[in-house]
Amino acid sequence: MKYYLLGKSGLRVSELSLGTMTFGTEAGWGTDMNEAQKILDLYTDRGGNFVDTANVYMNGSSEKMLGNLLADKRNQIVLSTKYTMNAHPGDPNGGGNHRKSMVRSVEESLKRLKTDYIDLLYMHIWDDTTPVEEILRTMDDLVRSGKVLYVGISDTPAWQVARMQAIADLRGWSPLVALQIEYSLIERTSERELIPMANDMGLGVVPWSPLGSGLLSGKYTREDFQYSVDSAEIKGTKKAGIITQGKFTERNMTIVEEVNQIASEINKLPAQVALAWLLSKKTVTSITLGVRSVEQLENNLGSLEVNLSSDQIKRLDEASRIDLGFPHETLANPVNKKYITGGIEVLRR
Repeated sequence: MKYYLLGKSGLRVSELSLGTMTFGTEAGWGTDMNEAQKILDLYTDRGGNFVDTANVYMNGSSEKMLGNLLADKRNQIVLSTKYTMNAHPGDPNGGGNHRKSMVRSVEESLKRLKTDYIDLLYMHIWDDTTPVEEILRTMDDLVRSGKVLYVGISDTPAWQVARMQAIADLRGWSPLVALQIEYSLIERTSERELIPMANDMGLGVVPWSPLGSGLLSGKYTREDFQYSVDSAEIKGTKKAGIITQGKFTERNMTIVEEVNQIASEINKLPAQVALAWLLSKKTVTSITLGVRSVEQLENNLGSLEVNLSSDQIKRLDEASRIDLGFPHETLANPVNKKYITGGIEVLRR
């Protein structure tokens, strides 16, 4: 396991982080306490130190389980949680990005996690209503109080994140150090704005859903998606969920087939190949693994032993390529570059 600084901070996090969205069984599915303990032990034994949860995961059960499971491991773990989602249905202030929601959520998370501080607090998702100054000032107050050590942001437009980071810098408030986004071979549109913005403005990139909602796990082929979402054969299954999310497309199945082909060539699992592709990206700090069993975690950790050749990475890049759109395609046009530089090559050190 390698360790990287999280954005422009001194905090060291492991290259694979442990997502605990499935910790808890109150919803009728998920990971029970015994299996969760085994998962956490395996993860930390392999050198992992970055554990992620949220106030609403399994209706708070995820945080409660971690509060019991971490115990004497708490100080060696970089523990992140999130606020925004409404944990109090019917209360208009029970969720959102505003001060009341943030402070209330943090206080409740601290109790469930049985800890005095949260290493990293994410704003979970952009609510499109709260002034950014209110968000940033409240985050800074929580950092100054010692209840939160670092702050980050998730699922927010790049221009809003850039604006917030600039305001934090101008006001001397705690900067955002992490950006959690969906990123995988299936979902690469964050390469247009979000990832370049994060790299330039000092936010560590922490991808979620690195296996494209399971599509890259090696479990699915074109034949699995010959049914409609309401068909009795798949109703209520993970396959139905993937179809509902619009993940089953010609492009995505082409990517899946390329991943499977490379996995066959190097005698590795498709999921390991997909994760190894992400690990090869210097723009990524730590990949969040969402697992429900020790077996799944063991398989995902195997990605650390996968060495993709430059040709294999190129094949995966090509199969999953996206159009960058305007203005990026225009800026990358060789003719336009020549007009800008006058034909002289200009390099960055």
